Amino acid sequence: MSAAPTTFHGWACHGKGQEMVWEELPLRAEDDYSVDMDVTHCGICGSDVHTMEAHWGQPNYPVCVGHEITGVCTRVGKKVTNVKVGDRIGVGAQSGSCHECGPCKSGFENLCRGGRGRYTGTYNSFWPNGDKSFGGYATKWRGDCRFVFKIPDNMTNEIACTFFCAGVTTYAPLKRHHVGPDSVVGVMGVGGLGHYGIMWAKAMGAKVIAMSHSDKKRDVAKELGADDYIVTSNPEEMDKAKGQFTHILCTGTGRDFKWETYTALFKPNGIFINVGLPEWNFPEVNPMTLAMSQVNICGSAIGSPNEIEDMLKFAAEKNVRPWIKKYPMKEAPKAIEDFKAGLPRFRFVLEN
Repeated sequence: MSAAPTTFHGWACHGKGQEMVWEELPLRAEDDYSVDMDVTHCGICGSDVHTMEAHWGQPNYPVCVGHEITGVCTRVGKKVTNVKVGDRIGVGAQSGSCHECGPCKSGFENLCRGGRGRYTGTYNSFWPNGDKSFGGYATKWRGDCRFVFKIPDNMTNEIACTFFCAGVTTYAPLKRHHVGPDSVVGVMGVGGLGHYGIMWAKAMGAKVIAMSHSDKKRDVAKELGADDYIVTSNPEEMDKAKGQFTHILCTGTGRDFKWETYTALFKPNGIFINVGLPEWNFPEVNPMTLAMSQVNICGSAIGSPNEIEDMLKFAAEKNVRPWIKKYPMKEAPKAIEDFKAGLPRFRFVLEN
């Protein structure tokens, strides 16, 4: 085998408020479990912007973001058995875990408690050997095979990439909380995550009610498969919805959010699932409101490798496909500008 490449080219951000620059960056060192990929596509996620703009703490600049990555496998370590050279593959927001803690051993590697250098995010993180992790706004990627997945034959790379973050973030909790034909699922926010939530819940057989603060996305929600639509700022529409839902998937809401408004919408033992990560906190929940509504409030973080495998199989079988718009990789700065302007309908994808 020829010598492994040691560098790649990618879009690097060197500080808050600074524009990305195209430059050469180091690839992590090879090991027995490493997989190399020539990147063909990378989705743009809100996390990319939050990281570059230091909304979630001080990043390890320079950062090369992007964690919805697909491409072609070009090299594998000697212990890699799940993919081979030439396979079309993808990776999501997580690229490594300790494999030893309680969550890892119970199949929830996405909740790994191994700490720095054991839990590895696909970018702005560190590998166990101390190398920095870099994402997919780039030509190449190298990572751990245990977080790399073959793309189904009936799915293109450009379609597949956004499944690896937005897709599994919404699929995993709906599946985990047994959404099915007897469910009535409200999806708060008709955006990058919410449009996936509508399609997943509908494919699982549920009645789906899209929820947004204005009426402007009613038609597109119906096109995505929603059975009904509620304007959450309209008291009459919210009042009519009381007692309807078995689940609500919250992908986004405003600072005016009040628990009392939403707990009233559930049937007994309903489940409120939060997957949105705003820069502000939810309000406190009144203990009496929680007790008397008998609502379960929970969150969910991306998905485990098993959940990603299950999602890809389900998407292939049910022909679930995101709405995307492509930009050439060389136009990544323009794509980020358009993303910040709120233009995606509903996911942006960079293409090499």
